[in-house]
Amino acid sequence: MKHILIVDDEERIRSLIRKYAEFEGYAVDEASNGLDALELFGKNSYDLVVMDIMMPGLDGLSASKEIRKKSEVPIIMLSARGEEYDRIGGFQLGVDDYVVKPFSPKELMLRIEAILKRTSARTDDKGTADNTDGRDVFRLEGLEVDFTARVVKIDGKPADMSPKEYELLFYLVRNRNIALSREKLICEVWGYDFFGDDRTLDTHIKLLRHSLGPYSKFIVTLRGVGYRFESSK
Repeated sequence: MKHILIVDDEERIRSLIRKYAEFEGYAVDEASNGLDALELFGKNSYDLVVMDIMMPGLDGLSASKEIRKKSEVPIIMLSARGEEYDRIGGFQLGVDDYVVKPFSPKELMLRIEAILKRTSARTDDKGTADNTDGRDVFRLEGLEVDFTARVVKIDGKPADMSPKEYELLFYLVRNRNIALSREKLICEVWGYDFFGDDRTLDTHIKLLRHSLGPYSKFIVTLRGVGYRFESSK
């Protein structure tokens, strides 16, 4: 049974998520603030955390930052605020998804199911190795993408990217020179059906371009469609 931690200062929100989560067969713990969440996280093992941003004591972003120091557990952020800087702040910490209040509990459950499915049953990327030790590496100018080691280097230096940035770049490179719709990218990288909000994808593309520096030029925006990783290879 998957174990979920719900962190929100509103008891009504926690009870609502718990009701739907337990119906789906998840074990659930609750915390009303970031400090209590960290205490529970230190005592128990969780498969996913649903974390509100605005809370007394210790806010959700700070709590998520502390969690990320010791674990890569998937985190879904909840917030009544939908400004881009809030989303960027969470995604830079390695948050997996971002849901703006008010939200549909059924949609939240679909997102939880999809994230858990991907984290518990990931398959190896397909591709061919270009060296003798069996590593699967793609190189283009000063960009090196090592699929086997999950390392990206920019002019020989390791790039500092969030887990979702890695997944997005790997998928783009795997499907280089192919026009990829926003719906396709959301479905393949995030693992759930497209719900009509493409801000999550666009924010991650912005963060990924920043991480790639001069090689962000390889990610081309296709107006009205999505994105393409352009390469002559």
